[in-house]
Amino acid sequence: QMEDPTQLKEEGNKYFQASDYEKAVQSYTQAIKLNKDKALQAVLYRNRAACFLKKEEYAKAASDASRAIDINASDIKALYRRSQALEKLGKLDQAFKDAQKCATIEPRNKNFQETLRRLGANIQEKVNAGGAVPGSQRGVGSPCSGVQKMFEILLDENSEKEKREKAANNLIVLGREEAGAERIFQNNGVSLLLQLIETKNAELILAAVRTLSGMCMGHKARATAILHYLGIDNICMWMSVDNEEISLAVCNLLQTITDCLLGQGKEEHHGKEESVVLDTKKDLRMITMRLLDMLVSKKVSGQGRDRALNLLNKNIPRKDLKDHDNSRTTFVIDNGLKKILKVVGQIPEMPDCLPLTENTQLTASILLNKLYDDLRCDPERDNYRVICEEYIKSKIDPQDMDKTLHAIQMVSGVLQGPFDLGNKLLGMKGVMEMMVALCGSEREIDQLVAVEALIHASTKLSRATFIISNGVTLLKEIYKKTKNEKIKIRALVGLCKLGSAGGTDYGLRQFAEGSTEKLAKQCRKWLCNASIDARTRKWAVEGLAYLTLDADVKDDFVEDEPALQAMFELAKTSDKTILYSVASVLVNCTNSYDTKELVPELVQLAKFSKQHVPEEHPKDKKDFVVKRVKRLLKAGVVSALACMVKADSAILTDQSKELIARVFLALCEDPKDRGTIVAQGGGKALIPLAVEGTEVGKIKASHALAKIAAISNPDMAFPGERVYEVVRPLVSLLNTERDGLQNYEALLGLTNFSGRSDKLRMKIVKERALPDIENYMFENHDQLRQAATECMCNLVVNKEVQERFVADGNDRLKLVVLLCGEDDEKVQVAAAGALAMLTAAQKKLCSKMTEVTTQWLEILQRLCLHDNMEVQHRGLVIAFNLFSADKELAKKLVETELLEILTYIGKQEDDPKKQHIINVARDCLTRCMDYGLIKPLSRA
Repeated sequence: QMEDPTQLKEEGNKYFQASDYEKAVQSYTQAIKLNKDKALQAVLYRNRAACFLKKEEYAKAASDASRAIDINASDIKALYRRSQALEKLGKLDQAFKDAQKCATIEPRNKNFQETLRRLGANIQEKVNAGGAVPGSQRGVGSPCSGVQKMFEILLDENSEKEKREKAANNLIVLGREEAGAERIFQNNGVSLLLQLIETKNAELILAAVRTLSGMCMGHKARATAILHYLGIDNICMWMSVDNEEISLAVCNLLQTITDCLLGQGKEEHHGKEESVVLDTKKDLRMITMRLLDMLVSKKVSGQGRDRALNLLNKNIPRKDLKDHDNSRTTFVIDNGLKKILKVVGQIPEMPDCLPLTENTQLTASILLNKLYDDLRCDPERDNYRVICEEYIKSKIDPQDMDKTLHAIQMVSGVLQGPFDLGNKLLGMKGVMEMMVALCGSEREIDQLVAVEALIHASTKLSRATFIISNGVTLLKEIYKKTKNEKIKIRALVGLCKLGSAGGTDYGLRQFAEGSTEKLAKQCRKWLCNASIDARTRKWAVEGLAYLTLDADVKDDFVEDEPALQAMFELAKTSDKTILYSVASVLVNCTNSYDTKELVPELVQLAKFSKQHVPEEHPKDKKDFVVKRVKRLLKAGVVSALACMVKADSAILTDQSKELIARVFLALCEDPKDRGTIVAQGGGKALIPLAVEGTEVGKIKASHALAKIAAISNPDMAFPGERVYEVVRPLVSLLNTERDGLQNYEALLGLTNFSGRSDKLRMKIVKERALPDIENYMFENHDQLRQAATECMCNLVVNKEVQERFVADGNDRLKLVVLLCGEDDEKVQVAAAGALAMLTAAQKKLCSKMTEVTTQWLEILQRLCLHDNMEVQHRGLVIAFNLFSADKELAKKLVETELLEILTYIGKQEDDPKKQHIINVARDCLTRCMDYGLIKPLSRA
């Protein structure tokens, strides 16, 4: 009997993967009895719920999932499992509610959207049949009375709770359907929804806001009317409340309205009303102005401020730089740049600070950066710079230290956004002097702000010369003198940053031998010290992001299990400002950064001319890197990365996504580890990384997906609808610009997928992969040619692919016939398999095969006499298909040596090893006898 709940959990997982659900339940139940840890308890209950779902014991599954949700209300797996169980129990409205929560937590998850659509349609049917709306007597007769009835139940405070919940869910479902939305709209529904919002009851507010979102979706006229009726001021006020779910739902509503006004989202044509030309520019400007006002309002909660910043980040800069109109950006710069700077300049420790979350200021810096990048010419950039300079100048006042602090904090914020601009601001008169003065101040807050500004200033090697010459001495002074841990850590990070200016180059170390390890040890100590506040521990990770460029530091860090765990825990918190640093540390530890290939001749030349040559650290060699990757996997790096990818915030920049994709690709290197990566949610996390981000990031993530897809069972790695989302990233690697390994692994992945189901084959065809796969069938490289031919062998099962072979004017069939004559056995097996399936499915191809090349007969005879039984069997099946296709063709074949070959094989003694081969040869001969082309042999 095992006594350790964690071991029992692992045992349960193994049984579950082996589909032995009964034993898995026993293991989880035993673990639940022994376990004392709350977080583990939630996992055990939700795992047991998964077993009950498989065993079709839905009431038990729902009960277990509820227990997990009681421990952690936003446990997405438990919510989804409860939703599945409730759906099976017929409690559609409750299932819909859980699915809606899942979709709110992960808005990009296609699986949840699909579930919502399905449940919505089922509820809609019930509503239309008059069954599900409590109290509706007349059924289908009058839909309006149904809508009115729902509102009556919702607005009557004495209604039963369950009735109210049911009505609220039905309303949300109606709002998502075009006909239902119109019904609510025509029946004075918007003013009734407004009454629901004013009830102050969180459940009702949520139902109303979600119904409104559904009604606005893809309908410009209705969205405009709803915006004007509710009033942008009200919408912004609701978004500012201190309730995360409501604030998020209102934010989604405003995004939906904005999408309609910008003409994005699913536009539908609604005949008459579209003929009224709506001037959306005015409305968009009004929304933008209100969001900018929210940034500096004292009444807005920190969460509301984040929502406003995220909406601006999402909707103001151009999505595509080919689009010349950047008027939204210039409008924000002229009307709101100072407001954004004010947010960046806030100092949380000061009494007059606006309400902020830990993410607000970095989100504002990112907005500054996006706006700056969206400018098209120098005059626009100069205007941006002048606004910043004047605003910061107005804050510098040697007589008033607090005011000056805000100015320095602003420069710090700009340095985290558009860095070049930040550098120019550092050169402004008085800024540097003030930073130096603040470093020497007695007040903790002055030192904190100044040291952070120094850190952000000391990035690029060339620009940081002033800082390198004066910064190191300043920071060393502070580090030695101060007793305050917070300031000590920050000073240390500044030193780390300046010390790592040589990058991974072993020869360019700024500090004396061994002192980098000392600094890193100190950072790890702080990282593990739970008594220090999270914001300060975050700086320790920031320090390690620079120090781990040194291979000794990487090696020590991955050996330090508590430090790794502490970093992963920080990465999973609601504070997303740490994402970039954590990702940087992991990129360094896995060596997944780009390295320049050194040409040996140039190295000799450089040494001869006494130039510096970058040196590789001995611990950056391959075997050390592999060891580090294994340590990280063991410590649970995948679940931390998966959590980081879920951050639905502007802070998860394209650069951060690229770093995470690099780490994933390094982790997927060894096929043995890929199962672990999938089990901890790596497959799911890679899909969004492959779809959006930098070009490099998307390629790295697609390659990691290809590695997983090549050897995993797709149903396990990408369950449900998710597998269809993986096809496009794989197809994107079938490109001559990608390297051979990427092509090869993508082809293996597609081969694996195309063997699963016809729906997957259709998806591959729809993504226009066929021409690329055919190109690789011509490839000189043996493995690529083999992989492409195997993929085609699986695809020809699909009707549409067969029709492409039948169509006139292409050489597809000729290519497959010629590949059957290749020397490479694996290519022959695949090509012969494809040809056997094609000739069996399409009779036309049997006669076409004899016309595409003069070598067809010789190739067919070689297949039928092949030493490899797999190839021989496929060859004989092709022969059988040709004989069966039509009598004339059979006649032609009987006159060739093929008849002798078939007779030779068919006459052989029965032999269990190759009976299938002998039988096919005999079937061919029987077919010839049926046609009367040969006479039966008299057995002597």
